[in-house]
Amino acid sequence: MKAVFLLAKDPVHESTGDLTMARLVMELSRESVEVGVLCLSTRPDTGRPDIIRVPKHTPNPLALARASVRSHRSLVHTRFTSDALVAAIECTEADIFVADHSYMAESFLASSRARTRRRGNPILAVNTVVSETLVWKATRGSIGLVDAHRILRDELRVARNAYSVGTYDEEEAGFYADHGVRRTHWLDLTLPPAKQVDIASSGPRLVFMGDRAWPPNREAFRLLMEWWPDIARGIRGAELRIIGSPGADGPSSALPAGVDDLGFVEDLDDFLDSCRAMIAPIRTGGGVRVKILDAARRGLPVVGTAAAVGSLGPVLDVDVCHDKSAFVERCRRYLLDRQAAVDDGDALYRRNADRWATGAPHRAVQDWLAP
Repeated sequence: MKAVFLLAKDPVHESTGDLTMARLVMELSRESVEVGVLCLSTRPDTGRPDIIRVPKHTPNPLALARASVRSHRSLVHTRFTSDALVAAIECTEADIFVADHSYMAESFLASSRARTRRRGNPILAVNTVVSETLVWKATRGSIGLVDAHRILRDELRVARNAYSVGTYDEEEAGFYADHGVRRTHWLDLTLPPAKQVDIASSGPRLVFMGDRAWPPNREAFRLLMEWWPDIARGIRGAELRIIGSPGADGPSSALPAGVDDLGFVEDLDDFLDSCRAMIAPIRTGGGVRVKILDAARRGLPVVGTAAAVGSLGPVLDVDVCHDKSAFVERCRRYLLDRQAAVDDGDALYRRNADRWATGAPHRAVQDWLAP
C-alpha cells in the first residue's frame, strides 16, 4: 500500500504547528504503508522521489473571488483547487491520497481519479486538521464571517466524498458523524517523549508560547497582560516570559511588572528548565494544539482554558480552567509551590510517555487509513 499526502506547505522548508502534526502522522503511517508527498511549494523540485513539489502561487484576489462565485465554493476551497496539483495527482501512483486539511482534497476530487470509480482506483482520506470555518471567523474579519457558512458546506461535501475522515478534535469527529459521514476517526495523537524539563531547579516563572501573527494567540496575549497583575500579586520574584514571534505589531513595550517579551529563544530546552508551567488563556481554539502536546512530551505542567486544551484534557489528564478565577488560581499555585509543579509535571510526562509506549497514537493513524 502507498499513501501520498497532499500538503499545502513544504514539509522540508517550512515549520508550523500543522506541519509538525503532518510529519508525525506521516511517520506513524510509515509503520503500515509506503509514504509519499505532493506539496505546494515556492521552492524548486529537488528530485527527491518521495516529495513532489507543485508551484505555489499567490492568487490574484479579484480572480479568486470570480472563480469562487463561478464554482459556488468558498474562497479557501477555491484557492487550493489547482490545475497543476490535479495534473500531479493524475500522474502519481498511490492506493490512498491523504488530504491534510479539507481544502487539499479539492484537487483530488477534480481529478479523473475521483471521477472514475473503477475498481483499483485510489481512495481519499482526509485529515481536517482544523475547521477553516473557525479559522476564517477568527482571522478574516467581515469576509471570514460572510464566507464561513460556505466553508462549512465545502468541508461537509469533502467529508462525504472521502473514504475516511480524521480530526484532532473529538467534538469535531462527532459533528461529522452526526451529519452522515460514515467513517470518522478522532486522531487522539500525542508526541513521542522528549527530555524531561527540570522543574525542581526552576524559579517562580511561567511561560506563554505562541506566534502572535495568529489572531487567537494575539488575543490570548492581550488577555494575559490583563490577568497577570492578579496572578503575580504578592508573589515575590514572579515572572512571566513570552516566547514566539510578536507578529506585525512588533515587540511589546510597557509590559506589566515581571513580564518580559523574549521573542525567539535560541536554546528552548535550556529555557524551559527555568519554568514552572506553560500557560494558555486561549479563547478561540480547535484542531492542532501543538504547544499543549509539546509541553506534555517534556513534562511541563499546563494551565489552559477549554479552547486551549480541547479534547486533550482527558487524554493527558489535564484539568481545564473554565474562567479567569480558576486560571489565576492555578497559575498562583505553581508560582507559590514548586513541588506541586514538579509532581504535576512528572504525572504529565508519565502519562504522555505511557501512551506512546503502548502505541495509542500509532493505532489511531492505522485505523484511520485502513482500507
